[in-house]
Amino acid sequence: MDQLSAMRCFARVVETGNFTRAADSLEMPNATLSKQVQELEAHLGVRLLQRTTRRVTVTSEGRDYYEKATRILHDLEDIDTSFSVSRSKPRGNLRIDIGSSTASDVLIPALPDFMARYPDIRIDLGVSDRSVDLISDNVDCVLRGGPLDSSSLVARHIGSAGFVTCATPAYLKQFGVPAYPDELKNGHRLVSYVSSQNGRAVPFRFEYKGEKTEIKVEHRVGVNESNAHLAAGLAGLGIIQTFSYAAGAALKDGSLVEILKKWRPAPYPFHVVYPQNRHVTHRLRVFIDWLVECFPEKVGVS
Repeated sequence: MDQLSAMRCFARVVETGNFTRAADSLEMPNATLSKQVQELEAHLGVRLLQRTTRRVTVTSEGRDYYEKATRILHDLEDIDTSFSVSRSKPRGNLRIDIGSSTASDVLIPALPDFMARYPDIRIDLGVSDRSVDLISDNVDCVLRGGPLDSSSLVARHIGSAGFVTCATPAYLKQFGVPAYPDELKNGHRLVSYVSSQNGRAVPFRFEYKGEKTEIKVEHRVGVNESNAHLAAGLAGLGIIQTFSYAAGAALKDGSLVEILKKWRPAPYPFHVVYPQNRHVTHRLRVFIDWLVECFPEKVGVS
């Protein structure tokens, strides 16, 4: 038995919760991975995993072994990296998950610079406003805005984006230009961004001289994807509140007009997030450093 390989196989099963996903992430046959885990259990004389036809669960002994084994694996990777990073270029596959408008308006236009700096890194970009599970979906990192809700993840702040409230000139000509946020409750048509996680409409938020206001009214149209949400505003369906970088081109060419400027809410923080129990590879480290360098300029708020 190759004990080190067996430890890696077992750790990936725990992290993904599935033998098939673990085998795919390690690029080995499912049968090979399963055999290595079985040999590891036989070597230790304990059951590390409980297997059924539907799921895999970790035993108490397996959880204890996982914590000790991952420390060893991380230490070994750190040793290897300390000797190899200075003599090699980062290479390999990097799986990133990101929201739709942030991908199309910020990251993808900037990626040619990253690819030119690091030609041996391959990017797999998952684009969706739905949050993924970094462990089970085998994602290296995610870029997300807003508050963080998991202590099992490591987050690095990479910048903040401004919000704008806007509508088409035709809409404002028909319904009027509101001077205060409360006027949105009186006859205006709102296009809400609907969370793909809980199905709830995100309220319109405003702030002026420290005074914060939230407008929660029944929307005429709700959209759960950021690019489509902007498209609904451009179609004249109503007033939208979106990121300034997403609406920037439309505001510049006059397709949309910003309203309630002095009531702009506070900038929205963005983070790059990755699991705390996973080794930060050389390729992930240079990607994060690159994001910290370029992201604030792309979103327009430092």
